[in-house]
Amino acid sequence: MTAEPPAQDKEKAFRSGFSRRRILLPILIGLLAAGWLLVRDLRAPRFEPAPDGHGGFTWNDANGNGIVDPSDPADFSSTADGSGDFRRLIARDALTSVEWTWYSTGWLLLALLFTAFRDLGYIVRIRILTSKQLGWRSSFNAVMLWEFACNLAPSVVGGTAFAAFILQREGIALGRSTAIVLVTAMLDELFYIITVPLVFAFVGMAALFPPHLDEAFGGLNMMVVFWIGYAVIVAMTLAVWYAVFFRPRAIKHWTLKLFQWKPLRRWRQDIAATGHDLVLASADLKERPVSYWAKGFAATVWGWASRFLVVNCLAAAFFPVSDHMLLYARQLVMWVILLISPTPGASGFAELAFAGFFKDLLPALGLIGAVALVWRLLTYYLYVVIGVIILPRWLRRTAKPSA
Repeated sequence: MTAEPPAQDKEKAFRSGFSRRRILLPILIGLLAAGWLLVRDLRAPRFEPAPDGHGGFTWNDANGNGIVDPSDPADFSSTADGSGDFRRLIARDALTSVEWTWYSTGWLLLALLFTAFRDLGYIVRIRILTSKQLGWRSSFNAVMLWEFACNLAPSVVGGTAFAAFILQREGIALGRSTAIVLVTAMLDELFYIITVPLVFAFVGMAALFPPHLDEAFGGLNMMVVFWIGYAVIVAMTLAVWYAVFFRPRAIKHWTLKLFQWKPLRRWRQDIAATGHDLVLASADLKERPVSYWAKGFAATVWGWASRFLVVNCLAAAFFPVSDHMLLYARQLVMWVILLISPTPGASGFAELAFAGFFKDLLPALGLIGAVALVWRLLTYYLYVVIGVIILPRWLRRTAKPSA
């Protein structure tokens, strides 16, 4: 049996993952991206319907797509006599026309409420998956630090590498910590795998992948990219499920065989420890009753459903939303795209993706950059700040006394 790395080595690796540079770099990237969106939006003109028929511009469909694109000046022509069904606005005009009402405040408060519901759902899930071995305070710390780690690691890597260490340090045995991390990942993916076809059935595929999405991402076909990503998620979920519940020892054996190859040999010891954890996790999970899985999945639905509703509430706070279901469905598409981001926590990439995915749904001249920034404040920066605050105290509280 391969020995576990010393506890102090694990803690050193954990601390190094949260260096000042790792914290400040994604924040800087995200703020630059949001700032660029704001500057771009403030400079861009927009054409809106003129109810009185004297807007000074008519739609000419210059690109021949049969769709009115309010942000494309080439799609409109000025009239000599001042007539026309459209008027040209700049950001300053649009911003002065925005009225903040109690209705707007209510939607903003709902966004904050769903942010809290999301976290509460995840905290309840950790309590369920640990059979209430973790108290409320420890569960809160575990969830916040897990989010903190995810936000400081590239999206393609994620923060799950730290998750088992966080739980182990909270007093959960190594095998159970690994089991809980695997269960959490499987429940997250299962929610997504089930939700996508259900939501898409109500919305329809045509509205999910408008042509401008391909243009926003350098000509990539978003529908193809999404379904490839969805297939990968399904395959990975099935692979983890099979490995955990049916052949953990075989997976460990063949993985170690693979890592005998010279270019991979340097990681063989870590893979051996991971394989050992997988066997322990499998034995632990097979003993769980149906109620364990049902409660865990219910908490997962609670957390993720609340997570996606934040955008709907923020959008409704600034302007009328004609199709909340389509707005929700677009987030499911965007989530797959964000998973391939190379930046920590998808910082920068997420802000730009937000504008690309929602610009036709959010008539927010001069505001979409601001909405994207508020969205990231609630879903990203909030957890960076909380993580920075609680990490030192948590490390001191969970430190094991010297022998």
